[in-house]
Amino acid sequence: MNQTIKSEDRRQSWTEGGDSTRSGDMVLRILRDFVFPRRRLVIQAVVAMLFVAVTTGALPFLMQIAADQIFVAKDRTTLMVLPLVVVVVMAFRSAAEYFTRITEARISGEIVAELRARLFDRLATADLGFLQATHSAKFVSVFASDTLIVNNAASQTVTAMARNALQALALIIAMLWLDWVLGLLVLAVLPMAVVLMGRQRKRLHSSVRTALTGSGEIAMQVAQVLQGIRVVKAYDQEAAEAVRAGRVIERTRKANLATQRTRALTGPFTEGLSGIGFAAAIFYGGWQGIEGRLSLGDFMGFMAAAMLIYQPLKALAGLQNVLNEGVVAARRVYAILDAAPKVVDRPGARPLALAGGGIRFENVSFSYEPGSPVIEDVTLDIPAGLKVALVGPSGAGKSTLINLVLRFYDPDHGQVTIDGQDIAAATLESVRRASALLTQDPVLFDDTIRANIAYGSADAGEEAVIAAARAADAHAFIAELLHGYDTQVGEAGGLLSGGQKQRIAIARAMLRGAPILLLDEPTSALDANSESRVQSALDSLFEGRTVLMIAHRLSTVKRADLIVVMDRGRVVETGDHDSLIAAGGLYADLHRTQLVETPEAAT
Repeated sequence: MNQTIKSEDRRQSWTEGGDSTRSGDMVLRILRDFVFPRRRLVIQAVVAMLFVAVTTGALPFLMQIAADQIFVAKDRTTLMVLPLVVVVVMAFRSAAEYFTRITEARISGEIVAELRARLFDRLATADLGFLQATHSAKFVSVFASDTLIVNNAASQTVTAMARNALQALALIIAMLWLDWVLGLLVLAVLPMAVVLMGRQRKRLHSSVRTALTGSGEIAMQVAQVLQGIRVVKAYDQEAAEAVRAGRVIERTRKANLATQRTRALTGPFTEGLSGIGFAAAIFYGGWQGIEGRLSLGDFMGFMAAAMLIYQPLKALAGLQNVLNEGVVAARRVYAILDAAPKVVDRPGARPLALAGGGIRFENVSFSYEPGSPVIEDVTLDIPAGLKVALVGPSGAGKSTLINLVLRFYDPDHGQVTIDGQDIAAATLESVRRASALLTQDPVLFDDTIRANIAYGSADAGEEAVIAAARAADAHAFIAELLHGYDTQVGEAGGLLSGGQKQRIAIARAMLRGAPILLLDEPTSALDANSESRVQSALDSLFEGRTVLMIAHRLSTVKRADLIVVMDRGRVVETGDHDSLIAAGGLYADLHRTQLVETPEAAT
């Protein structure tokens, strides 16, 4: 818990998108990571866009011919031929546009899929400390929302920019070809648009960052309320939680509104500038026409090009907003992707050669944060097959010892060995497969009972699953369910009782067949009847295994071959129950004040 509290500053930095990477560098990284690997698709799309641009650029000239040859010269042949030419040109344009859109959709879909796959892989392999430093709902927000925003920036940076830029270029060429002075008059407003976009960028960054942070906070608030809904209702806090969520929702709404206001400036400003350009073109073109220096066809063709160029220029201006939003989201995404795990296989790592599951802590020290040791110089030998109970006040370091055996963390000093082999030099897979973990609150996934028992043992057959359930005293209640082993357990196993969930977790551990069993008082939250059945299942599970268990109940402690008493990160006493009581030390104090004596223990 300490590491979570002390990581608050680290949490704020990435969830708010607070990264010092320059926007230009971030855009280049997005292009390098997600667009360049799809360059063949991009090239195909750009080729199709060229057809769209060429056919778009041809439309003003068709308008010029129509005005001069049909309306002025009264040419009937042109009247018969030109509509067919327009149909052919538009057919080619439509086909090229369709191919462009389909290719863009494929690029976009691949980028989203890759982003989410990479994020999921990084989250699944991330260090426990990194994951615990941030609420899971914020990770979900990045996974669901930020990836789409980054995808928009990545896919549109090249495809949409190329499509609109090529069309704009073709129309600019057409305008300059028809009358270069008129063309320059219309294009003179572009520098003002560039200045506007530069001013928008900083304002947009701030509002987008606030909006994305708010989305994560809303997701976190919803998740917390749903997870603790019984407590919320029991303490009559529905209204208070609604007020708290309302504050976040309102802050996010204001940030989204600020973003939309900034984005909305692009269209009206572009239209206003276009109006100025059109007015100048009409005045100058009309004057030239009155003077006989500009034909009706040239003017009509030019105005057609000027009106057609408005849409791609407006789209290009809007892309600036997409890129700005993408940069903010990309910083949050890359903060996760760049969080390389520290606990990894070392060069030359080999699988553990298991021979019973003996554990040894040798001068082990560990701290979650520098200067705050949680474990200090612990030396403890646990021979294979021994049942060891860890006892001590809260914060003594008991859970940390279990974390070190699983190699969720590496010790700062000393080493942890299994069967005489330093687990830091072994492969992570073999270290994790050497142990089975049972927690106070059993973790079940929203799947079938069969899938939950077989979790981590994918090759297990039906007979093995049922045998494990029988050994865990779970088969009887499973058989009584309507769908038996195919029964869905619900979110976090919510459709089952506490004792049923724990017995399924025990069956999972039995099926795994690991020589080491790690427990965090799996019976402490159960009633006497459920505890009795679970304890019976545990006795079967303990046979032939090395057991390291955190114990709070006297009945659990008395089952241990060795009791290890910890205080402030150190081992202060070891022995059996009677000898430690006689010694009158910390264990005797805990026995009087903290260890829970169940009816079974009292008899």
